Amino acid sequence: MQKRRINRQTWKYVYRTFFDVLMVLMFTWTFSYFWRDRLNMLQPIAFLNKGNLLIEIIYALLSFSFIMMLGGFGFGRGRKSALLIGQTVAMLMTNVIALGITTLVIGRVLFIQYILSQYLMIMLINTAELFVYTIIVTDLYRRIFPPFELLQIYGKYQNTLPHKMNLRDDKYHIDASISYTEELEEVFACIDRYDAVLINDIPSEVKNKILKYCFDRDKRVYFTPKISDILVKYSAEVNVVDTPLYLCRNLGMSLPQRFVKRIIDIVLSSIGIVIASPIMLAVAIAIRLYDHGPAIYKQVRCTRDQREFKMYKFRSMVQNAEKDGKARLAAENDDRITPVGKFIRATRLDELPQLFNIFMGDMSIVGPRPERPQLIREYQSTIPEFAYRTHVKAGLTGYAQVYGRYNTTSYDKLKLDIIYVQRQSLALDLQLILMTICVVFMKDSTQGLEEGATNANVLGERKDTEETGDGDPAESAQESEDGVSETGETEESCGQQEVDILATDEEK
Repeated sequence: MQKRRINRQTWKYVYRTFFDVLMVLMFTWTFSYFWRDRLNMLQPIAFLNKGNLLIEIIYALLSFSFIMMLGGFGFGRGRKSALLIGQTVAMLMTNVIALGITTLVIGRVLFIQYILSQYLMIMLINTAELFVYTIIVTDLYRRIFPPFELLQIYGKYQNTLPHKMNLRDDKYHIDASISYTEELEEVFACIDRYDAVLINDIPSEVKNKILKYCFDRDKRVYFTPKISDILVKYSAEVNVVDTPLYLCRNLGMSLPQRFVKRIIDIVLSSIGIVIASPIMLAVAIAIRLYDHGPAIYKQVRCTRDQREFKMYKFRSMVQNAEKDGKARLAAENDDRITPVGKFIRATRLDELPQLFNIFMGDMSIVGPRPERPQLIREYQSTIPEFAYRTHVKAGLTGYAQVYGRYNTTSYDKLKLDIIYVQRQSLALDLQLILMTICVVFMKDSTQGLEEGATNANVLGERKDTEETGDGDPAESAQESEDGVSETGETEESCGQQEVDILATDEEK
């Protein structure tokens, strides 16, 4: 057997691990300075070395846990802005908990103001450290590890995936493309000349052969999952006979977990209503002062098992924005959105009244976003599996809200929501709640649709039902959302440069 050499990916792992550990040590050192020199002495009997070391270990573990939970260890994987936001929120959570621990350990109300001032100093120093550290480490990573040279193996329909990946030119460079209809030996020969492969919506029979070939050659593979892939991915391994078995339970949370989740919803929504009351009052007054219309907008949405309920939002559009009775999502520069509405939509303040929906049990803190019945019927006409997302209660935030955008296609939103349906747990809920805080500060997460679009099918309404080989009933729906034209009979060879016809120079 040929000896496998250490590849570039191994060195990437070493690089990330080293600087991840160094970052946690940097934060812990900052905390240690303030603890040992300024905070420990406030105790009646100050800690000695072992006590100080224990406090520092707790701080380091908190830092590590929150940074990992919020994606702050993604040097080279994420954008600098996303990394900085995640790391900053993680350190804020760490310092808030450490502040509570310090206050309890010292046990003197007299020193609370001083302790708070010290943690504010720690947070300011952490923020400065993050800004410098993340920029240096990320830029160094990109110099050492150039983007992967990708070979795209594409299907019958063009879609936006190459455009999306080319926007991350620090990670990916689609150097060439070849159709899956070419001879398999020619496809394999092309694969050998590139760092990685992008499998873009091709029949499963061909995809499986390519996956096996790439596994044998230690080639990295990216591919878009079908719904059936997601359902199988989160199955459990069963070892009761000598034949490997996978079990798809398809049950979601257990009864005790659902009970705890409901208690958490009640507690968090109650706290949220109390804390956000002044903000909600200010928003309501601003809306009323602008056009003297109602501040609250009620709309029929669907939750678990497609049960309908009235969802509350702050009105961000002009009155009678859908006077024609047709459901239409917001577009970029939509003239129906008021100046006040632009602000509350960008900051997500328009969603605050849904805390009352959560308290009443119509929604949960975490879950797929509730859709209107009319849009659900429209989506299901091309994607019958869209109903899968109503296997759980609708939520204020969710997997699709954290990892998607407002204008993400309905098929991709469905995939993200099904990932949550399959993975749902209390730990995942906590992670998504914290990551939502980061998403609020990311502008691209609130982008609207193209002008005139009525739903998230931003590339057209094609409704082909042609089978592409894998038997996935949702695959034709993906083509209807992502596909706008056939590639034609003359296919691109693996030596030709990929031309991204969907992106403008400004977007790149």
